[in-house]
Amino acid sequence: MTTGSSSTAKSDILELLAEQRRTFLIAYRGLDEAGARSRTTASELTLIALLKHVSFTEGNWIRTIRESDENAQFDMAEGMASWAVGDDDTVAALTAAYATIAQQTDALVAGLDLDTPVPLPTAPWAPEREWWSVRKILMHVLRETAQHAGHADIIRESLDGANTTMQMGADAGMEF
Repeated sequence: MTTGSSSTAKSDILELLAEQRRTFLIAYRGLDEAGARSRTTASELTLIALLKHVSFTEGNWIRTIRESDENAQFDMAEGMASWAVGDDDTVAALTAAYATIAQQTDALVAGLDLDTPVPLPTAPWAPEREWWSVRKILMHVLRETAQHAGHADIIRESLDGANTTMQMGADAGMEF
């Protein structure tokens, strides 16, 4: 049974995660496919690669929670593929996939206890099995999303001067 406090914690985490997803996606407003594939920094990052990776990352963590596999190992090839953009990857398709993953996350979390321990896949950077709570995993997804929202904002501003802060101000009715 979920307590009121636990229910509030879930609501708070999911609300913050939804806010970070929205903030992340601001970088894609009015962006064409060529812009999404453009490198604007010394890094190899592009907006479309970030979108694909952020969607993969949240989906992978949710799968980790759902499957709770004590023998899981992180699939490096799959992780690296989350950055590879194919000709058939589009901003619209990746945004739709991300929305689906967000809905799956919200639905899964609604029925979970945030204190439930989850075995993490072992990986080269974490060869010993670790157990995190659902809460810690969700906070990690939140951190990842926020970090990549910052990356996306820098790339977009380098592309055409658009930035998240100005977009959020315009959404609030501010004129610049």
